[in-house]
Amino acid sequence: MDYPIQIWQWILVIASSLLLLWIAPKARTVQDFFKGSKQGKTVNIYLLTSSLVISWLFAKSITNAANLGLEFGMLGGLAYAVYYLSFVVAGLVIYKLRTQGGFKSIHQFLETRYGLASVAIFSVLIAFRLFNEVWSNTMVIGSYFGEAGSSSYYLSILVFTILTLAYSLKGGMSSSIMTDLIQMILFALVLIVVLGVIIPQTEGGISTYLQSGEWSMAMGGNLLLVAFIQSFSYPFHDPVMTDRGFITDAKTTLRSFLLAALIGMVCILLFSFVGIFGGIRGVSGQAPVEVAKLLGIPMMLLINFIMITSAASTLDSTFSSFAKLVQLDIKKEKHLSISAGRKTMVAITILGTIPVFLNPAILSATTVSGTMVLGLAPVFILWFLRPAKWAFYASVGVGLIVGLCLAFGCYPESLLFTTGKYADLLSANLLGTVACFTLFFVACLVKPNVSKSPLYD
Repeated sequence: MDYPIQIWQWILVIASSLLLLWIAPKARTVQDFFKGSKQGKTVNIYLLTSSLVISWLFAKSITNAANLGLEFGMLGGLAYAVYYLSFVVAGLVIYKLRTQGGFKSIHQFLETRYGLASVAIFSVLIAFRLFNEVWSNTMVIGSYFGEAGSSSYYLSILVFTILTLAYSLKGGMSSSIMTDLIQMILFALVLIVVLGVIIPQTEGGISTYLQSGEWSMAMGGNLLLVAFIQSFSYPFHDPVMTDRGFITDAKTTLRSFLLAALIGMVCILLFSFVGIFGGIRGVSGQAPVEVAKLLGIPMMLLINFIMITSAASTLDSTFSSFAKLVQLDIKKEKHLSISAGRKTMVAITILGTIPVFLNPAILSATTVSGTMVLGLAPVFILWFLRPAKWAFYASVGVGLIVGLCLAFGCYPESLLFTTGKYADLLSANLLGTVACFTLFFVACLVKPNVSKSPLYD
């Protein structure tokens, strides 16, 4: 990579991180650090919505959107945008859990209905999710500094991760939410500039983007249906999302989740235009990186800045959610301390960076892990039913088995009913979801669960 460009990229990483370190509020109470309040005040709709959106517009996500736009055209971008229906599903379920069930957290719901063992299994699943978020986003940053495996690639990842950890340690959840608003504004402004450059350079303008690609199952349709199916289970293993469902009043929370779904889908669709532009120009490889090279140094730096902004927002949210998971949800510390939360953040940073040196696939962090948690769909969607406690373990177990079969390449080809890329993923998700719901309903008939919600105790 050109040496002067790398200098500017380093300046962007360091300057933006130092700015966020300066802006981030210092947590003075455990409420500030673990629940995002600021001097006793709860989060308003603007802060919560921006935090939800930008924490899901992570570097991995927008890179995948652009790559799918490059590979499949408009249908590819739409397929990835459908994942943002997760906000609608999670928002409605959390609203009902709070207002009708009286639950104050996801973990409290699971413990009340299915026992402590369910909380342990669920905690492992979401810890794995958070672990994935660290390496899958920092690898995107590294790709802008050099080829995978190069010294500049690894160095950029380490420096970026450490600088993001620094401002996260300062305020925990309060830092994450406050800086998310800044990061969301910056992301939107830069995206508008990028679109303002690529669309006028395309013959036919925006209609060319909307008509791009082939609308078929093999050319993106499989993934679109996978995203729709996973939107009923995927959000519940993402504590970055669900933690934000319990930090302000229920009505504000629901409105924020619904707004986040709309804004997130629009942003993902628009960023897929970067990949579609690359397809028109005949590029191959990582769409954002290759398109940035086509557009020259200034645009390369702007696209790089989008990645830095989105990756930082996801990392700080990951760190704060992991601290809450360990100290509040698992250990249930009655005397929470900020120092314990900070030590937990350091731990996930170290563990989550190790896979960077093993060269895993970025997209698999979403699709395979999403399949492994299919069993959470009936547990949360049908939260108002009280099946036998084994329903949780049976449903989640089926999802894990199906996900592992995909991960190890042993899913039976005889079960495929479409062709093309992601045909196995679609079959596994559809059949796996049917199996999970079937077991759950059987458990409802066999032995009702007589546990009550806190609201009625």
